[in-house]
Amino acid sequence: MKSMFRKLALGLSVALLPLATAAGQSEPEAASAPQASDSSKDCPAIFNHKMKKLHSSKILDVCEVTAGKPVLLVNTASHCGFTDQFGDLEALHKKYKDQGLVVLGVSSDSFDQEDEDEGKAAEICFKNFGVSFTMLSTVPVKGENAHPMFLEVARQDVAPRWNFYKYLVGSDGKIISSNSSFFMPDEDDIEALLN
Repeated sequence: MKSMFRKLALGLSVALLPLATAAGQSEPEAASAPQASDSSKDCPAIFNHKMKKLHSSKILDVCEVTAGKPVLLVNTASHCGFTDQFGDLEALHKKYKDQGLVVLGVSSDSFDQEDEDEGKAAEICFKNFGVSFTMLSTVPVKGENAHPMFLEVARQDVAPRWNFYKYLVGSDGKIISSNSSFFMPDEDDIEALLN
């Protein structure tokens, strides 16, 4: 029902735009599209983006964050029954960061379980679970409106079907394996990816 009203409102605003412009009113600003990174031509498409850090005004170049290393990519939400996995992800980060694994969390409200207040979402992962790996600001992760990073995930593998889907991504940007919300990546797979 909510979706139907959004589509109706969008259709109405698009239909009225020419009238508003003709009446001398300016067009509304377009939502800012995700930006591609300019750090490297060799950056894999999956990471070739600039994204906002969670609860920060800092924009990160994801190519620089991943720096050609293997990545454990996960979509997160602060009010999900799987939120305690932040602790498991942090443990993997601490265990493997010196060997080159980058854990990259992406906040999402695609399943209606992320806090509307990004500060509260950040508090849950950073303070409650001690997360020190990179967390990116809330973006959609499924459907045609998904952030381009997750459109690439869906193209290569499967789009997240819930919060805390985990993807092991090689340094070349190819997804090696994926895990549903119920499972953490196998440490043998992580170690094979690092060797």
